[in-house]
Amino acid sequence: MTFNSEYEPFFQPPGWIIGPIWTVLYTMLAISFYTTIVNRNEINHRNIVIPLFAIQMIANLMWPSVFNDAKYLQSLLLIVVMVLFTTGYAYLIYDVNKLGSTLVWPYIAWVSFAGVINAAYYLHAN
Repeated sequence: MTFNSEYEPFFQPPGWIIGPIWTVLYTMLAISFYTTIVNRNEINHRNIVIPLFAIQMIANLMWPSVFNDAKYLQSLLLIVVMVLFTTGYAYLIYDVNKLGSTLVWPYIAWVSFAGVINAAYYLHAN
């Protein structure tokens, strides 16, 4: 996960699996967002839902460079943003877009797991 560290938590998945998992997760996120956009007129909080998704996606795209620079506390905060904002997004669209909501649940689980790994790096560095 990090290029600058010899430390690796025992529960960190092997590097070869990260790419395929993210490919599936990004596909699921794209489908979720697409179905949300298609149903946006039926979503009560569409003015909140779309920014929630956009902000979590920006945090997601920022995370690797922050983590790989060994800024583990900052990267952990980005993970908190990703999990909270995606959970809010999933909750707010659930009534109208169950598929879109359900598609982000594996992402929330994977990012939460990444948070545990990130925390292990942070605790090891301090």
